[in-house]
Amino acid sequence: MTFSGEFLAFMSLALVAVMGGVLLLNLSNVVHIIVALVFTFVSIAGIFVLLSAEFLAAAQVLLYSGAITIIMLFGIMLTRHDDTSKPKAGRLRKLLLFLGVLGFAFAVYIGIYNLDIPQMENTLHVNNTEQIGMALYSKYIIPFELTSVLLLASLIGAIVIAKKDEKEAEKE
Repeated sequence: MTFSGEFLAFMSLALVAVMGGVLLLNLSNVVHIIVALVFTFVSIAGIFVLLSAEFLAAAQVLLYSGAITIIMLFGIMLTRHDDTSKPKAGRLRKLLLFLGVLGFAFAVYIGIYNLDIPQMENTLHVNNTEQIGMALYSKYIIPFELTSVLLLASLIGAIVIAKKDEKEAEKE
C-alpha cells in the first residue's frame, strides 16, 4: 500500500478529530472542552477540503468553529454552575465501556472491510457551491425554511427560559 499525501493528510485530520472528541468527553474545564471542540470542527473542515467541498469547509469554519463555539462560551459564562460533585466511575463500568467501544469499532471495521463500492465518474467537485445552492433553494426549500423556523422557535424558547430563571433568581 502506498501512502499518498492525501492519505496522510486525511489520517492526520481524522486523528485530530478523534482526539478532539475524546478530549471533549474527558476534560473537566469547560473552556478546554470548547477548545477541543474547535479542534474537532476545524479538522472536519479540513476533511471537507480533501473531499473537494470547499463551500462546506468554509461553512464549517464560519458557523461551527466560529459562531456556535462563541454562543456556547457565552451560554456557559452566563449560566450558574452549582454542581461540584463528580460521579465516581467504577472499574467495572470503565471496563464494560471499553469493551463496548471495542466491539463497536470491530463491527464498523468488519462493515467497512467487506464494503464494495464501485468506482463511478462524478462531477461533484465542479461548481459544487452552485450545485448546493440549486439543490437547497429548489428541491429542499421546504426543509430549509422549516429548519429556520425551528431555530427561531428554539431561540425564543431559550430567551423565555433565561427570563424565567432571572425572575426566580430575583425572588431568592
